[in-house]
Amino acid sequence: AENVTTFVELGPDGVLSAMAQDCVVADDVAVFVPVLRKGRAEGESLTAALAQAYVRGLVVDWQAYYAGTGADRVDLPTYAFQRQRYWLDDARPTESAASRTGSGVASEADDARFWEAVENADLASLTSELAIDADQPLSAVLPALSAWRRQRREQSAVDGWRYRVTWKRLAEPAVAAVSGVWLAVVPAGQADDALVRGTIAALTERGAAVRQIALTADDLDGDRLAQRLREELAGEAAHGVLSLLALDERSHPRYEAVPTGLLLTGSLVRALGEAGVEAPLWCVTTGAVATAASERLRNAAQAQIWGLGRVVALEHPERWGGLVDLPEALDERAAMRLAAVLAGLGDEDQLAVRTSGVLARRVVHAEQADAEDASPWQPRGTVLVTGGTGALGAHVARWLAGNGAQHLVLTSRRGAQAPGADALAAELTAMGVEITVAACDVTDREALAALLDRVPPVTAVVHAAGAGQFAPLAETGPADVAEVVAAKVAGAVHLDALFPDDALDAFVLFSSIAGVWGSGGQGAYAAANAYLDALAEQRRGRGLAATAIAWGPWADGGLVADEEAAEQLRRRGLPVMSPELSITALQRALDRDETTLTVADVDWARFAPAFTAARPRPLIADLPEVRSTLAASTDAPEESGSLSERLAGLTGAEADRVLLDLVRTQVAAVLGHNGTGAVEAGRAFKELGFDSLTAVELRNRLNTATGLRLPASSVFDYPTPRALADHLWAELLGDDIPQTLPALAEIDKLEFVLSSVPTDNAAERASVTARLEKLLRTWQEVESAAAGDGDDNELESASADDIFDIINNEFGRS
Repeated sequence: AENVTTFVELGPDGVLSAMAQDCVVADDVAVFVPVLRKGRAEGESLTAALAQAYVRGLVVDWQAYYAGTGADRVDLPTYAFQRQRYWLDDARPTESAASRTGSGVASEADDARFWEAVENADLASLTSELAIDADQPLSAVLPALSAWRRQRREQSAVDGWRYRVTWKRLAEPAVAAVSGVWLAVVPAGQADDALVRGTIAALTERGAAVRQIALTADDLDGDRLAQRLREELAGEAAHGVLSLLALDERSHPRYEAVPTGLLLTGSLVRALGEAGVEAPLWCVTTGAVATAASERLRNAAQAQIWGLGRVVALEHPERWGGLVDLPEALDERAAMRLAAVLAGLGDEDQLAVRTSGVLARRVVHAEQADAEDASPWQPRGTVLVTGGTGALGAHVARWLAGNGAQHLVLTSRRGAQAPGADALAAELTAMGVEITVAACDVTDREALAALLDRVPPVTAVVHAAGAGQFAPLAETGPADVAEVVAAKVAGAVHLDALFPDDALDAFVLFSSIAGVWGSGGQGAYAAANAYLDALAEQRRGRGLAATAIAWGPWADGGLVADEEAAEQLRRRGLPVMSPELSITALQRALDRDETTLTVADVDWARFAPAFTAARPRPLIADLPEVRSTLAASTDAPEESGSLSERLAGLTGAEADRVLLDLVRTQVAAVLGHNGTGAVEAGRAFKELGFDSLTAVELRNRLNTATGLRLPASSVFDYPTPRALADHLWAELLGDDIPQTLPALAEIDKLEFVLSSVPTDNAAERASVTARLEKLLRTWQEVESAAAGDGDDNELESASADDIFDIINNEFGRS
């Protein structure tokens, strides 16, 4: 009577479904779906019921269904007959980050405590573990068990996302000579500083010919700076470039939120490229990093050079030397170690020279967040959230509101005018929390101070404001850097200054993995986030609350704009993290009062090969998953000789085929395709889906495979795989590029079509052969007439199989 045609039965055995189905046996429109079936596994019955409901048109929340299983979404084929398999051979859920990293240890320990309490009938331990009263009925115990199990599963996943930066002492380096011409770029006005003089002396006293250039705050023009570099070298080839620009921590006169040294370093990187200086660039800092818990981080502003440098290493690996942090005073032993670093310590490119020796930076798994070592953190009173109306800020606000905060102050540049701000405020108010949504630019210290004067005393701060960036260094000017850096750095500086005492329960800085290991196209963003990590260490050194978390990409907001962007990240080994689990990670970091932490769901089997494609990256080399992944990739036997030597031994057509296959294979790897079938030789890279970041990755891969130093613009200068392969031919074998004439291109297409003719279809093969014979006979007659040659054409006596063999031998392409 109500036009209901689909019924879902919640209950045991499906009794009602059987009875109701019998009532409407004549009506084949109605469908009854029992969720549980007698004699069948519950999981199987539930899955079948959901599938049956789904195909009837009911909306099923599949995200909720797969929550906590570690399952990932995969693309479906765009065409049903491409015959490319997208399904897993094993139907079990894909492995989670926890299982990938072996970080289920904490969860196993929690399970062990639970089952030990059960086996020993230890009621006190069991009720403590489940956080329930011993006198509660079973109806209360079951939800508690369910919540306990879900919490342990989430904690296990989150523990697999936790990483920390450590420092590894290297063997004492041997005394090294530093040869060749070196460019030393220093801040004007600091050329006579003891550290500058000592650093340059470390080079000159060990054999280097140093050409010193001093830069002022006005030397930001890349073209003019490139000309100065060329004039200073006067035709000589530089062996290395040493930048001490980081030492200029003064705010730039035009871009006050940014240190002059940071802007000058960015301009230097661009100018070196424009001047054609291929020598490795080394950036020197002092006190920008702390290599031990007992060491005080002195200069957080200089830490921005470390963030920027990691991006230079990714975008320009062929002309990157590294980062080296020096002690405040450079004695003879430290100078000797610096010279050894600049002469080269293998592939190490993130180093610190200390009294104890030379230390190398490493990313390792953080220790498990065992609840027994934690003291639960809970917000109270008034909490300030910068960027509070943004996607990440909104997630944080909901968490704070649900955990005890009485008053939330949410700031953003647009305040209540920001999209969704009204709805968020209404949602939080309904949770019983007082809300203040304020339009306040945190880069304006006076405005921020005035806001704090208008609200009750703040007990905790979460700095989630920031601006994203997606542009390579070559396209990033000083104004771009200032805009990106200001939102995070200036805001953090002002908050640090306005909360100088220990009155805060928490001072949380939302940082990014871009500042930990770099991210192509995010030089300024990486610099800003490296500062936040350093600031947290500085505050902690002063005895104040501080927690900086370098986040991987979040789902449902943040800098991941849409599903396409999330899919690109997943292909590169960085699947987006659910906000719920990210908040769990935040809670656990505060519970343990941690200072700096990296939280990211990294699929190292995907991430490590791409990250190390252009050059080795010792930074991640000590992670067990990276070691096993890279070891597996080097197990394949290497072909002897260089690519040039291989090509030299091939015919023109064979060499052309090898180069085109090389380009198409690397393109497929960058774009995440399973094979080269989707990479057409004549299709533009932009149509294939390339952007500036994937262009850099392709360039890096081709440099590694060919030994060349291709510019990042190669994809745009040679816009198709065919054109890029021709360019590789010119670079590797000379200017005699094989010309693919239109007629030969059509023969390529013909050969592809002929390969699909079945060998057992005699009639079709005979018809095709006859047409080809006629075509070739006409071709030969024209050639013979032009050459005055009337010899008989041997093709006239060829059989059908002979014709196909001739085509395969003469015009074959893989």
